[in-house]
Amino acid sequence: MYYLGLDIGSSSIKAALVEATTGKRKGLVQEPETEMSILALKNGWAEQDPDVWWQHVCAAINRLKAQYHVSGEQIKGIGISYQMHGLVLVDKAGNPLRNSIIWCDSRAVEIGNKAFQGLGADTCAGHVLNSPANFTASKLKWVKDNEPEIYKQAYKFMLPGDYIAYKFSNQINTTISGLSEGIFWDFKDDAIAKFLLEYYGIEMSLVPDIVDTFGEQSVVDKKGAEESGLIIGTPIFYRAGDQPNNALSLNVFNPGEVAATGGTSGVVYAVTDKLSGKEHTRVNNFAHVNYKKSEPRIGKLLNINGAGIQYRWLLNNLDVSSYEEMNTLAAEVPIGSDGVCLIPFGNGAERMLNNREVGTRLLNINLNNHGRGHICRAALEGIAFSFVYGMEILKSDGIEAKVIRAGNDNLFRSELFANTVATLIDQEIEIYNTTGAIGAARAAGLYKGGTETFGKWIVENDLITTFKPTADKTLYLEAYKRWKEELELVIESKK
Repeated sequence: MYYLGLDIGSSSIKAALVEATTGKRKGLVQEPETEMSILALKNGWAEQDPDVWWQHVCAAINRLKAQYHVSGEQIKGIGISYQMHGLVLVDKAGNPLRNSIIWCDSRAVEIGNKAFQGLGADTCAGHVLNSPANFTASKLKWVKDNEPEIYKQAYKFMLPGDYIAYKFSNQINTTISGLSEGIFWDFKDDAIAKFLLEYYGIEMSLVPDIVDTFGEQSVVDKKGAEESGLIIGTPIFYRAGDQPNNALSLNVFNPGEVAATGGTSGVVYAVTDKLSGKEHTRVNNFAHVNYKKSEPRIGKLLNINGAGIQYRWLLNNLDVSSYEEMNTLAAEVPIGSDGVCLIPFGNGAERMLNNREVGTRLLNINLNNHGRGHICRAALEGIAFSFVYGMEILKSDGIEAKVIRAGNDNLFRSELFANTVATLIDQEIEIYNTTGAIGAARAAGLYKGGTETFGKWIVENDLITTFKPTADKTLYLEAYKRWKEELELVIESKK
């Protein structure tokens, strides 16, 4: 018997099967094989048709079944991970009224900023733990202001994962974790954030019913079964946004546990039991998958835009053939890159730098002495230093890391990168080979409890290696100090 996990991304849909009794992966597929398109009618806009997600979900399930010789009857539960902060609006018949405004769409930034000023920093930090910013609530306000005829027809708003669950079951519901990522949840009152809805003029009736993150949220109905290839009555047991789900996939549930990813952008996601929003302009705070008022678990999410994309840019623009060649060249250069410094923030505004456009800066090149290896090492160190800088921000917000777990992403495959981070934060980093879809599939089994068994599955099936801090930190600390001084000079020039 198996659990099915779905990861609804903006680039593709991933679907995984794991054995229900052991958590071992059975299979993993991606649909489409090339990236899904994103519609950008204006600069800063990003939309997708939610029914295209559903079409690829159905295709992925049928590919999984055929490729791994699994029947619908053998799939005993569904877990769903999804791109966060998106807005899906449906009418009373459940039909989308417009394309989904997805996570990377920035049209509602000013709406959120005005709300933050109007409501006040203390109110926002004390109740929703964030600025309303460009999250789902602000996107819904944008529709109300700019597309009133569509807004008038709206029956419910949903997050992307809510819509996929609805297509399976014909039931509309959401979770506290999901509402918090849209800035719809009031942590102080442990209820829907009525004060924000009232400020935006949004009716409470648009909010979906709330179900537990773990538990029988709904079941596949006849239409959902016909389209997806599953059987009628298959339960949906779990649903969460991609970053909380990535943390879950790495067995990160408790205060002091930290999940890190080093893909195109970098993410540090730390769990705490404190309802603190001290760094709410630089760090996002959401209800983690196991949040309860009696035992609050808050995920503090710090994003680093300029991470893997910086290293990929070098791959495309240096005379090198692969990341492996770059890593080899970098390893031939001593710690500190002989003074060469790279500031890796060239992927747009950095929230952790208070939304400044810092850009990429390559500094201290000597044309007689420095070459490709120095640039490669300076890039890996610069990206690693940005993670360390982010950890310092999280520490100032009350996080004391006890364990750090990371996925086997491109950056964390580099021993140089991982060792630099581990040494400077003085913390071991455990590396796991897992994905959001596999994590969501395993999470489907948590409806009956058993996080200890869940954690055991992850260690037994996914643990690759552990990077330990280097005993002598002197050269690392000196290099980080130089990098930080250069960054602060750039930040000062942007004020």
